[in-house]
Amino acid sequence: MRLRINPQLKEKIQESMAAVLPITAIVLVLSITVAPLEPGALVLFLFGAILLVAGMGFFTLGVDISMIPMGDAMGGTISKSRSQVLPLLICFVLGALTTIAEPDLQVLARQVASIDTWTLVLTVAAGVGFFLALAALRIRCGVPLRTLLLVLYAVTFGLAFLAPGHFIPVSFDAGGVTTGPITVPFIMALGVGIASSRTDKNASSDSFGLISLCSIGPILMVLLLGVIYQPAPEAQQLGELPQVETTATAAHAFLHGIPDYLREVAIALLPILGMFLVYQLITRKFRRGKLLKMGTGLAYTYIGLTLFLTGANVGFMPAGQLIGATVAGGARPWLLIPIGMLIGYYIVKAEPAVRVLTAQVEEVSNGSITQKSMQLALSVGVCVSVGLAMLRVLTGLNIFWLLIPGYGISLALSFFVPPIFTGIAFDSGGVASGPMTAAFLLPFAMGACSAAGGDMAVDAFGIVSMVAMTPLVTIQVMGIAAQILRSVKRRQLRYRLDKVEDCIAYLDSKEVAGHV
Repeated sequence: MRLRINPQLKEKIQESMAAVLPITAIVLVLSITVAPLEPGALVLFLFGAILLVAGMGFFTLGVDISMIPMGDAMGGTISKSRSQVLPLLICFVLGALTTIAEPDLQVLARQVASIDTWTLVLTVAAGVGFFLALAALRIRCGVPLRTLLLVLYAVTFGLAFLAPGHFIPVSFDAGGVTTGPITVPFIMALGVGIASSRTDKNASSDSFGLISLCSIGPILMVLLLGVIYQPAPEAQQLGELPQVETTATAAHAFLHGIPDYLREVAIALLPILGMFLVYQLITRKFRRGKLLKMGTGLAYTYIGLTLFLTGANVGFMPAGQLIGATVAGGARPWLLIPIGMLIGYYIVKAEPAVRVLTAQVEEVSNGSITQKSMQLALSVGVCVSVGLAMLRVLTGLNIFWLLIPGYGISLALSFFVPPIFTGIAFDSGGVASGPMTAAFLLPFAMGACSAAGGDMAVDAFGIVSMVAMTPLVTIQVMGIAAQILRSVKRRQLRYRLDKVEDCIAYLDSKEVAGHV
């Protein structure tokens, strides 16, 4: 009996394979050249790569048929509500609950030694909830995103100068990890739904920006926590790597990890599912057939994200830590910078939420902003950001010397690009810094920092914020390039039309002369 695979699922898995293979090949090459890996770590990595491919395939298909329709429908209903308070309260609850269960945040919080895990998680959740409500209010009122960003980042950097120095990298990292694979698809669809009730020319561009504002909230709240709490610096410790002697031991490590991630993903999905069920009972929006299809999509999402997180955390984390430590502790530690840039360029392709973002952007922009151009801009941005992060690991450069110019340039560019590019750019920063950043790039930086003798709390943390910052520049530069190209094409078309008109006028004059 021949096993038949869902054609859509097969296509998604093929796309996932194309995204994961480059980073797998890079690690394999590094493992036999400048950063030899123990056989056990390499086996874990290869098993993890297989789980990543399958997980991303299931996840992206599940999101398309469940999370996006849910968010779109709920956003549309919120936008039509006559109440001013209830929609904002719903947004706050959704933002806070999904953030508490966001796997990326849990990974980061467990690695911060200077503050209690749940104190950090609840602070971040409150920030996301409040700013999701603010973002929904902005869309309904049509407030320009650029205005809000200028004010909020001014307040953010003002608070940053008051917070303890060792707490600043963690604060900015918190803004990147909160917008992960659970929150991004739902929040983006929510934004499209809220903007759908508007008929003005800026409605489509204003549908973007929810992710960017939800990324600022945690930074502000964690900085405020640092100013009030003034946590004392504590020595940061590297995670203990599993000892793998045989392939059976490696398989056991994954089997041991899967129940934990099944529970984490279930907890992450339950708030969204619960809110949707209440919404469906009240509105009766979806018919039975559609609900069954969405239920299947949620199952795909659950299976996919569980496989993806297991592969990333059990398989990729040890490899990242060992490669970083080996290169930084070797004879040529400067190789960290080009190696980090190469990894950064390809690793963003394996972020599950990036696929969701690029597809949504192409759809909302009616194909004028393609997935391919978005992916290129994101890859270039993350390439630069990881290179800068490795420079910090090697030199101890203060993170302000990178964040202030980076955000300054980003905000300045917003005056020269169409509003839709500003919204997409600031959303993409949060999307690019997902589970692959938390599970591979952060351990990579921590391993390198430990080997180089640096302070991990100051020099290794901050890589997530760097990954979240540079796409703001590259995507807006893409927007400027698109404007210039459009202008050149318009001039060429005008020139050709003028030539045609001249030819017609010349022929008309000849015809008139012939009659005479």
